[in-house]
Amino acid sequence: MLCRLTHTLVKVLVASLIVGTIIGYFGISIDTLIKAAGLSRDRIEDMARDGIAWAQPTCCLARSLSCRCGSCSTCSGRRARAAIDESRLQHAAGHAELG
Repeated sequence: MLCRLTHTLVKVLVASLIVGTIIGYFGISIDTLIKAAGLSRDRIEDMARDGIAWAQPTCCLARSLSCRCGSCSTCSGRRARAAIDESRLQHAAGHAELG
């Protein structure tokens, strides 16, 4: 996993350096690109905040689903839910035996 992450980060870094070099060679500035796209710095900042706000719950959910340490609050909650489910199954089985 770490190898794939490192590989991806290196590719993004190299691509960024290539694009930056090309843009610098032609004398294109960030302000020129922003104006050509019809945006403002404030709008880009708002879009970045919206993107982070959208992605944050998904990242937290993925982390909680992958955790199996057994000692954090997420794992404790998972154990509690499993115990409740087991209790419900035993309760339902008791009713089935009586009926």
